[in-house]
Amino acid sequence: MFDNLSSRLQKTLRDLKGEGRISENHVRDVMREIRTALLEADVNFKVVRDFVAQVREKALGEDVLKSLTPGQQVVKIVRDELVHLLGDNPADLNFSKAPPSSLMMIGLQGSGKTTTTGKLSAWLAKSGKRPLMVSVDVYRPAAIKQLEVIGSALEIPVFESSEKDPSARVSQALTHCRNTGYDVLVIDTAGRLHIDDELMKELEKIRQLADPSEILLVSDAMTGQDAVNSATEFNRRMELTGIVMTKMDGDARGGAALSIRSVTGTPIKFVGSGEKYDALEVFHPERLAGRILGMGDVLTLIEKAEEVSDEEQAEKMLKKIQRNEFNLEDFRDQLKQIRKLGPLDQILGMLPNMGPLKGLGDVNIDEKQFSHLEAIINSMTARERRNHKILNGSRRKRIARGSGRPVSEVNRLIKQYIQTRKMMQKFSKGTRGGKFPGLKW
Repeated sequence: MFDNLSSRLQKTLRDLKGEGRISENHVRDVMREIRTALLEADVNFKVVRDFVAQVREKALGEDVLKSLTPGQQVVKIVRDELVHLLGDNPADLNFSKAPPSSLMMIGLQGSGKTTTTGKLSAWLAKSGKRPLMVSVDVYRPAAIKQLEVIGSALEIPVFESSEKDPSARVSQALTHCRNTGYDVLVIDTAGRLHIDDELMKELEKIRQLADPSEILLVSDAMTGQDAVNSATEFNRRMELTGIVMTKMDGDARGGAALSIRSVTGTPIKFVGSGEKYDALEVFHPERLAGRILGMGDVLTLIEKAEEVSDEEQAEKMLKKIQRNEFNLEDFRDQLKQIRKLGPLDQILGMLPNMGPLKGLGDVNIDEKQFSHLEAIINSMTARERRNHKILNGSRRKRIARGSGRPVSEVNRLIKQYIQTRKMMQKFSKGTRGGKFPGLKW
């Protein structure tokens, strides 16, 4: 998502930064390009109008035009206004003073509400809470069973009841929470293909009964302006406290995510960026703005790495690198670690000047390559993995046959391994206490 918008904005601002002095004509041309890029990304036209007006007003300020680096200052203004458009600061979840807290998950059918209920519950459990899930979608076939399957996979309990009335199910679940010590009840409500009075009356009844600390709208980013329109109506009827944008890893233009907070006045609290149950992130406006403008999102990348890494194992790996003992088995283990971080195109998008895959054009990164590399290494003997220098021609042919890959790929992997080993050895010489100097962790 945002690939086209990101490319357009980065090119426009990169051209501007090359100007030693800028004039009102420069600013006008840049604003025209920004307006076009945002409209093509399906951003609400009123949001685009206000955004461009704010940037133009600040960019034409005397301090900017007379600055020695006016282009860079305009880039900063665009970045700051983009952060403001997205909500300035991360919005925390609200919890009741006296447990259990109730979180209502609402939205249209097909928005990913049930899956998001599981993802959010997993996030709560990781944050030290004791969540209980309950489905009140008694209309959609297998909706309750779907939540039970998700709960089983996540090892998070789902309240069971034979009651067919949604409000009664919520009442029973709340009582169960109070009696058993669960401090958060996550309520997966029913959806419709469109907003209607019957749906709203049911949601309002549940809200009165549960007195939720959060009413979270699960909104599908792939539906574009329809997501903004439905969010506006849900907010009018239910007074939303937050929005969860799903399918942010899709190929939609991204206009909904850039419009929805401004149009509804409701903060985006979480974003879903994948099908896995851990693919739910707290929404950071400044980080998304950085990704869109090619400035990267190193903080999120570090957080992802910390989640999947073992500190003790990292220390052992560092010592092996410093002793020049980094072998092909270690190389395979590092490839597995990278795969745990998520899709490679998303990881590259978090690196400065790499999003969206700067310089690679429309190159499609094939995740299967990781599997091929692992297959090649697994086809080696333990002795070969620990000493790449013995990999002569005949051994490489045998490895190629065993892995089902051509000899050229075996040669390429060994070359990549040797280059990686040299690079890691070079960097490790400058480490102090396991950290690279100059980096703030």
